[in-house]
Amino acid sequence: MTTGLPTAGKTPATVITGFLGAGKTTLIRSLLEQAGGRRLALIINEFGDVGIDGEILRACGDPTCSEDDVIELANGCLCCTVADDFVPAIEKLLARPQPPEHIIIETSGLALPKPLVQAFHWPAIKTRVTVDGVVAVVDAAAAAEGRFAPDPAALAAQAAEAGQLDHETPVEEVFEDQLLCADLIVVNKTDLVDAADLAKVEDLIRAAMAEAGTGREAKILRASNGKVDPVVLLGVGAGAEDDLANRPSHHDEEEGHDHDDFTSFVVELGPQPDPAALAKTLERVAAAHGVLRLKGFIDVPGKPMRLLVQGVGTRIQTHFDRFWKPDEPRRSRLVVIGETGLDRDAVTAALS
Repeated sequence: MTTGLPTAGKTPATVITGFLGAGKTTLIRSLLEQAGGRRLALIINEFGDVGIDGEILRACGDPTCSEDDVIELANGCLCCTVADDFVPAIEKLLARPQPPEHIIIETSGLALPKPLVQAFHWPAIKTRVTVDGVVAVVDAAAAAEGRFAPDPAALAAQAAEAGQLDHETPVEEVFEDQLLCADLIVVNKTDLVDAADLAKVEDLIRAAMAEAGTGREAKILRASNGKVDPVVLLGVGAGAEDDLANRPSHHDEEEGHDHDDFTSFVVELGPQPDPAALAKTLERVAAAHGVLRLKGFIDVPGKPMRLLVQGVGTRIQTHFDRFWKPDEPRRSRLVVIGETGLDRDAVTAALS
């Protein structure tokens, strides 16, 4: 694999961001499959206390998915835990006898990438690592449904009438912050939309970038199932940590940042003999309660493999991802994420 040269001998790092369920983990898994012997290390962060994405990557069966190559930080959002979690994780990787040639960082779906990019100015890592590029992954189907913002025509009308865009929801703000920090934007799941919706999504992205007024553009790539040439993703040479002024955020004026607008909890289920019936139940619960994201592993009696469940809104997907290990408890657990106010007791009761 041929990639750009790291800045001044620094180890390059790629930050992969994108809203809940956009396909970040799938994209990283595709990168690992195409690594071509390149030493890659992963830092995986999730919103909530249970790490699902790290488990998915370890199940890929590729040597680059070993325990030593995956550092999982599942106790918060990286943009809020830089000193306690992120910097020590980078130092741990760099201290290895054979340090990685490239570090890939998957943020949680609710993370703001800019504070994470700023962390590369911390003295402990400033001279050793550079942000080669920030990649924002967009769920084309979710964006086409208007989950993140109205269509471009509505945005233009709003701007013409009020002189500026009024971003009303936390979901829109997180989505736009991720776009505005990106060097590359991967419009994923293009197989789920038609040509007209795909054009609408790309117009929406361009409108969000133009509204920021920096003049900076990010390259837009199309993908399905997260398949992108690693030569395109790794080796951008952006040095993003030195370009923060051109990466505006809705939270630039805030001294701190929290995720009070969102909530996450885990629901423990019993064995589920009928995956299709479970998927229908999850779809109904997500629709009734406004669940943003569902993911987890399920014990299906009589099956030697665990069932992986992935839900984005009411779109539920399931497949068996790997065999249960001999010493592994066969548990059924789902991580549920939604906006603050999501009724945990009602969702748990409906699922149980």
